[in-house]
Amino acid sequence: MAKYNIAVLGPIPRDHITTHRGEIIEKYGCATHTAIGLSQLLGNEGTVHLVSHVRKKDEGPIKEILSAYPNINTENITSDMDQGDVISLKFIDQNNRLEKQTGFMNPIVPEDLKTLLHCDVFVCVPITDYEVPLETLKYIKHNSKGTIIFDAHGPTNTVTMTGDRLVKFWIDMDQWLPFIDVLKMNLEESKCCWFEKEYELENLIHVNDESTDHLASFAEHSLNKGIKSLIVTLDAKGGAVFFKKDNKVHHEMVPSVKVSHVVDTTGCGDSFAGGLGYGLLQDKTNYIRAAKYANALGAQRTQGRDFSVFKNIEETNKILLETYGIV
Repeated sequence: MAKYNIAVLGPIPRDHITTHRGEIIEKYGCATHTAIGLSQLLGNEGTVHLVSHVRKKDEGPIKEILSAYPNINTENITSDMDQGDVISLKFIDQNNRLEKQTGFMNPIVPEDLKTLLHCDVFVCVPITDYEVPLETLKYIKHNSKGTIIFDAHGPTNTVTMTGDRLVKFWIDMDQWLPFIDVLKMNLEESKCCWFEKEYELENLIHVNDESTDHLASFAEHSLNKGIKSLIVTLDAKGGAVFFKKDNKVHHEMVPSVKVSHVVDTTGCGDSFAGGLGYGLLQDKTNYIRAAKYANALGAQRTQGRDFSVFKNIEETNKILLETYGIV
């Protein structure tokens, strides 16, 4: 029996990517990055259970790709409804992109998780607002002792009838927070979570503001509502990690793992979430250590177009030692 079990919940979209250099990449994305990154770190120490819904024509190819990783369990990847995400991404620059979504996975519901309640960690990486519903988080929280990591990318993004993927406020966030242990997001998404009760019309559009002044107040609110840690990625600067220490909000910056050449940033957030999952296996409260593993996986993801970028635990620990002087 595996020493550790990690469930990864999220879509496996068929991605059509145009990089900021004009290169065309077609591949399966999102939860595959999370699962394969975790798979490489775990090695013989654990099993990754990937939970997703896909189109019937994608199920075989996806499972064929994942068959190269013997510690990934694909039994919970199903195509009963013949629905899966299909996404087009056009990068304007290294970090910003235009998105279209033309296929839609049916949501992951409690029924999908009945055999996985023994898992030590649940890494939820939705990319659109319907994919991992609140009722699913409630089910995990009420029936499992596993740590719940949740990516705010899902509830802060929606799709219009014309296929446009748009950023939106996470208005009902407070209803979700008691059922999340570690909440992960980027700076733009944090501005979708920490909003005013009412706006003057000219002040409504503000998510592109690079200010981080709101993070301390946002973190204190979120921690008081039930999460154990808030982690906000700040691109090349690294991650801002918030948690309570001696009943006070503690804030620490974890510098990024430096890379000399970025090939493709697609899936960096999903990989980061996987690193958090691995980092919290041995110590559920060592959020700084978890953020270091998250930074390492995010950096590895930028180094190529396929899954060979992910390193095993020995190689990843070497990266951590070189970057932080400690694992």
